[in-house]
Amino acid sequence: MLEECQLCAYNCKVNRNHFLGACQCGIMPKLALASIHRWEEPCISGSNGSGTVFFSGCNLRCQFCQNFEISENHFGKEISIERLTDIFLELQNKNVHNINLVSPTPYVPQIIQAIDIAKKNGLHLPIVYNTNSYENVETIKMLNGYVDIYLPDLKYFDDNISIKYSKAPNYFEVASRNILEMYRQVGSASFQNGIMQKGMIIRHLILPGQIIQTKRILNWIKESLPQDSYISIMAQYFPTHHAKNFPEINRKISKQEYNFVVSMLKDFENGFIQELSDSEEEYVPNFNLEGV
Repeated sequence: MLEECQLCAYNCKVNRNHFLGACQCGIMPKLALASIHRWEEPCISGSNGSGTVFFSGCNLRCQFCQNFEISENHFGKEISIERLTDIFLELQNKNVHNINLVSPTPYVPQIIQAIDIAKKNGLHLPIVYNTNSYENVETIKMLNGYVDIYLPDLKYFDDNISIKYSKAPNYFEVASRNILEMYRQVGSASFQNGIMQKGMIIRHLILPGQIIQTKRILNWIKESLPQDSYISIMAQYFPTHHAKNFPEINRKISKQEYNFVVSMLKDFENGFIQELSDSEEEYVPNFNLEGV
């Protein structure tokens, strides 16, 4: 599959055995961090934390990316599939609630292979697929039976906005199709002792000045998915990376914008919303190769 890579919606068709794709990823998995993470939704982090594996490289170019150190600067360490398997098992031994794959899109075939090996060696935790949702739907279909919990972003509704801020043509068309496929695979959420075991949580980051995007996205979720679907509204935006080049997003979201989004959530049964704080930077991990 990686000889003519079409895992994501860029369809760059690069032979990743010899060249880097549009995601700037090669043939070997590249990781920046594998550790216990406690900043996910309560039903993901729980009391023991989520066993997060942060992959380096990304198939989006978000101008405000908080993880640009690994997504665009590509900090990390290349490892073998056997080492990735060991990392899954090492995190499980730390008594985490799940294995959380962050920005995994460029490495789906390698991840599938690692999961197969790890399960033969005792991996039993739910697998979380934490994605920007800009995959080809065929990539999501490959994950059927491997992923227990999907955490897809739904960033934008309008194409001109997705191109401007993430260089992602047809983002909503691609992401919404993938989210419907994700729900088809895992269905309604199920829990054990308050920890999600199977299901999907759709994430949306509030951007300053883009409340209409949020409204349209929430309307689509309400109209297209069952009433018991879970959403997670993130208020952690702060201007970083290239945001200074876009005056309209070179600020944090306002209290007024935040309250307006909160008012829209009355139509949803299930979900989460981050509190608005003065220290959004605390959500950015320290990428130091721990656990890699």
